[in-house]
Amino acid sequence: MDLYRERLWPAPWLYISTALVIPATILVFAPINMIVGIVLAIVFYLAIVGMIMASAAPVRVTSTELIAGRASIPLEFVGEPTAYTGEDASLQRGRLLDARAWMLIRGWVKPVVKIPVLDASDPAPYWLISTRNPDQLVRVLGEARLAS
Repeated sequence: MDLYRERLWPAPWLYISTALVIPATILVFAPINMIVGIVLAIVFYLAIVGMIMASAAPVRVTSTELIAGRASIPLEFVGEPTAYTGEDASLQRGRLLDARAWMLIRGWVKPVVKIPVLDASDPAPYWLISTRNPDQLVRVLGEARLAS
């Protein structure tokens, strides 16, 4: 059973901005064949939207583990999480980032949660995860850690 579940869907502006591939494709193929240009424009746009949607990674907390994208970590190895928003989140993703950290970052989701890894054999000192609900994720992780 999931205590927390979120999927990092792209923001609406990303779908709108990628729609620019439609007129660009039509412009390229119009001198050759307008019908082919329109069909390819639609196909290219749908392919791009499909790739964007496929990149929408899940973030889940169960009673035993934290799952972020394809990675998971048992809650026994999760330290005290910290939420960051605004400029603090930008610093965590940039200047203050440890190169060894494991990251699930999506550019369209600005807030992040930093989760220390307590496993001494794990090379990553912490996980940095994008989330639209940083305070809720921190709260749920804290409660799940205490319960496990």
